[in-house]
Amino acid sequence: METLKFRIDGLEEGGTFPLFNTGRGEDRSPAFTIENLFSGARTLAVTLEDMSHPIPSFTHWVIWNLPAGDTIPAAIPAGGRVPGLDAVQGRAYGFHRYAGPKPPRGKRHIYRFTVYALDSALGLGPRAGKRAFLHSLERHILQKGSLSGVFE
Repeated sequence: METLKFRIDGLEEGGTFPLFNTGRGEDRSPAFTIENLFSGARTLAVTLEDMSHPIPSFTHWVIWNLPAGDTIPAAIPAGGRVPGLDAVQGRAYGFHRYAGPKPPRGKRHIYRFTVYALDSALGLGPRAGKRAFLHSLERHILQKGSLSGVFE
């Protein structure tokens, strides 16, 4: 499987999260620029996980059924179903919404975005969490890529 390459303005691999994308800033989801999307991709999905949390891969955000394309817009509004995008946001620390990095004061955590390119939409509703999401996408992944950053 070819790795999906994507960029987030202001966040380099291993770099520090922009404040406006964190729980101590505007808590706004970033824009993603997809660089090498397969032409057969139908939808995109994204997770944001806290890799330093005591609960392994603690999920801050899970969203799926985003239209496949060169970009994912910034500031996706809260809600189980996202108007205009036909996307679904599931249950995570951000309950049907993006919840950016916000570790305990004085603690540095590593956070990882993973973007999936899928061959179809997923038939999950907003009550689904990451476990159901991961199970549902198993046979539909065309590409997958990750980008990690830190925040304190």
